[in-house]
Amino acid sequence: MAVLAYTENWNGEFKKLTLELVSYAHAIAEKMGTQVVCLTVGNVSEAKLLELGKFGASKVIVASGEGLQNFTSQSYTKLISEVATQQNAQVLVFANNASGESLAPRVSIRLKAGLAPNVVDVPSSFEPLVVRKKAFSGKAFVDFKITSEVKVLTLTQNAYKIVENDVNCAIEKYDFAVSQADLAVVPKQIIKSDGKMSVTDAEVLISGGRGLKGPENWGMVEEMAQILGAGTCCSRPVADLGWRPHHEHVGQTGKVVAPNLYIAIGISGAIQHLAGVNGSKVLVAINKDPEAPFFESADYGIIGDAFDVVPRLNAAFKKFKSAQ
Repeated sequence: MAVLAYTENWNGEFKKLTLELVSYAHAIAEKMGTQVVCLTVGNVSEAKLLELGKFGASKVIVASGEGLQNFTSQSYTKLISEVATQQNAQVLVFANNASGESLAPRVSIRLKAGLAPNVVDVPSSFEPLVVRKKAFSGKAFVDFKITSEVKVLTLTQNAYKIVENDVNCAIEKYDFAVSQADLAVVPKQIIKSDGKMSVTDAEVLISGGRGLKGPENWGMVEEMAQILGAGTCCSRPVADLGWRPHHEHVGQTGKVVAPNLYIAIGISGAIQHLAGVNGSKVLVAINKDPEAPFFESADYGIIGDAFDVVPRLNAAFKKFKSAQ
């Protein structure tokens, strides 16, 4: 019996959300009296693999072979299901990101397992398993019961803290092969974005909306991001108007984010936008409309014209940083 964590890596590196996932899996394993087995794909250094042991992984399985060179849901689902069966995994955990949302439902069908997406805490009981998850676009929580023998969970980013649980970690190789002819979808080319910080990785995000009036006014947003070491993003209308690239669009219909700090400048706060950012630890709204819906969800709000408020904030941030 084991808890299996799909630990995605990016060019051989594990991100913060992966360490959250391993910490979370260890907390579950402790309650179940079992161990954590991590599964990753591709070339990862031994040092990076052993690092997962610091957060509770007793074993790391490194898979490679035909059909795994590029990500496809079909081949990765087959791999994860095979390893889960081999390791007698009773609980499987995924990050609630793009790949996790793609794989978890498929794996649950293959394993005839119940699925709880967007969980935010360790299960409160195991016979049956009851776990708290987000509902109604993050506006409520429900205690979700799974009665199947195998359970699949996806963990909301930033919902569980990283905890060091140093254990002896073994590394195991797993050779996997699936014929390209058996795949319904075969990637021909993958183009990865580079340069700017990914909105899903940033601990701090500065976001702009239509209140900025045009792309020519984005300089003060980028200046704030540079001062704070933050990423930049935007609301859907801004991306649709072509002011900013679509990969910066956050919200229910864009990328769902959960940074430690989210500063919204000139964004009214439509429900679809709030649903994609309300996992943030701290929400700050800057808007000249005191009736903007964002203020109802924000932890802090500044009622004022962004063209007056943001330059003054930038000056204050610079002064604070220089004094450190």
